[in-house]
Amino acid sequence: MRLFLSSYRFGDFADRLTDLAGPPGRVAVIPNACDAWPAAWSSAVTSDTTPLAALGYSPEVLDLRDYAGQPAQLEKTLRSYPLVWVRGGNTFVLRAQFARSGADSVLPALLAEDALAYAGYSAGACLLGPDLHGLETMDDPGEVLPTTGIAPRWDGLGLIDRPLVVHLDSPTDPDGESAKLLARYQSEGTPHWALTDADVVLVDGDHTELLRGTRP
Repeated sequence: MRLFLSSYRFGDFADRLTDLAGPPGRVAVIPNACDAWPAAWSSAVTSDTTPLAALGYSPEVLDLRDYAGQPAQLEKTLRSYPLVWVRGGNTFVLRAQFARSGADSVLPALLAEDALAYAGYSAGACLLGPDLHGLETMDDPGEVLPTTGIAPRWDGLGLIDRPLVVHLDSPTDPDGESAKLLARYQSEGTPHWALTDADVVLVDGDHTELLRGTRP
């Protein structure tokens, strides 16, 4: 299993993504964490495809809404990509779209057989934890039902053994909700990874590494 999980895009470690996934090629960009914000959806996609293209990748949008109830077709499509890129947004909306499309079973199976690598940031990274409890202070579960037609789910994909706290000391979190969630995990003795926007958690087979960046 190969995972590149960050708080914000590449963090300080774009080179490690290439090391993990191989030379830049086609990448499936999954932007469904932004589905609750249709006015911003297109610009959100562009904000990710542009830096990926600058690194030499060929980004192609894979909209999970096109695969609702079609997990076999989704698997066939994903097998054609060496890398998936799952952007940030609302983690609960993303989780619902994974459930509707079957990505919550298809992607873990493909990762287990090392058919592709997974890169995700913010919601795209938090989704892989054991569960989503605590994230409701940062992402609104109330956006799920009107956006996806199903109720929020609180289980993560369980591909990593602990939750992530993202956007620590970040201008994207002006109210300090990440720091509050971190304090909660610390007081409860919950194992976790706390990430600034420069940091990355890298999983390569049995090896897991926390990469600390230096950007302010």
